[in-house]
Amino acid sequence: MISRRTYLKLAMAAGVSLAARPGLLWAESDRNLELITRPVPSSGERLPGIGLGSSATFSSSARDEDLDALREVLAALVKEGGAVFDTAPSYGASEEVAAQIANQLGIVDKLFWATKLNVAGRGGGQADPEQARAQLETSFERIGKDPIDLIQVHNMADIPTQLGMLKEYRSDGRVRYIGVTTTFAQQYEGLERVMEREPIDFIGVDYAIDNLTMEERILPLARDKGIAVLIYAPFGRTRLWSKVRGKEVPAWAAEFDAHTWGQFFLKFVLAHPVVTAATPATSQARHMIDNMGAAMGGLPDADMRKRMISHIESL
Repeated sequence: MISRRTYLKLAMAAGVSLAARPGLLWAESDRNLELITRPVPSSGERLPGIGLGSSATFSSSARDEDLDALREVLAALVKEGGAVFDTAPSYGASEEVAAQIANQLGIVDKLFWATKLNVAGRGGGQADPEQARAQLETSFERIGKDPIDLIQVHNMADIPTQLGMLKEYRSDGRVRYIGVTTTFAQQYEGLERVMEREPIDFIGVDYAIDNLTMEERILPLARDKGIAVLIYAPFGRTRLWSKVRGKEVPAWAAEFDAHTWGQFFLKFVLAHPVVTAATPATSQARHMIDNMGAAMGGLPDADMRKRMISHIESL
């Protein structure tokens, strides 16, 4: 539990200018708000519902060596009670830089590291087992954590080779959970087949208030198969921000403790009971703290979610 007073201290410690963004405060009173956590079905381990991704803006800052900004982001994630950090060797310097910072801050073991494996490429082709193993070992070396919490096959690439290797690593105790990811519609049917046939712990997919395809088959299948779900692109990449630019968050959003558009979008995603955690990327500590606000307090019910969809569609 965290109070508004504690939140303010953390916000100031992260260098947040609240005066410039008064809507950032997710708690409008001194009441305590519970951190929303979700269980990993295969183990029962509970994870905070909001984490941090490292593509997009995080990746750009890593490439530009804006280490101070990323240091503040990772510190804010942990201070706010977050843990899930999603990365990949293909996200430029993200994995390497984040691991370096986490080791400097002494927070490696406080993070739930979710990285990926892909030496085959999204377009298909067969993965070279030696290259795949070398990529995995590089991730272990960078992160400095063995076992790594979660490694997923990135973009459904060469599932027989790469998922087979991850099953071996899980069996050997070098990775705790394994899974597969995709954010490409043409791969959804293949994802369903993997979910049906393979003993995976996680999937990583795209889902947002204006992108509800996952509700049709993927999320129900994850529920039935007991598979945890990480959500990518919960802001529709930049679509949703463009749609709400210059518009106020509706007053009724306060009914489920949403006070910013970021919290509005993230609480919609997290309100789906099958979602384990959403992992929006950011390179700014103030946005990290704001995003974590979505994992505090209430969530919209089914009727409220319909109202949220209608409101966004009307803009």
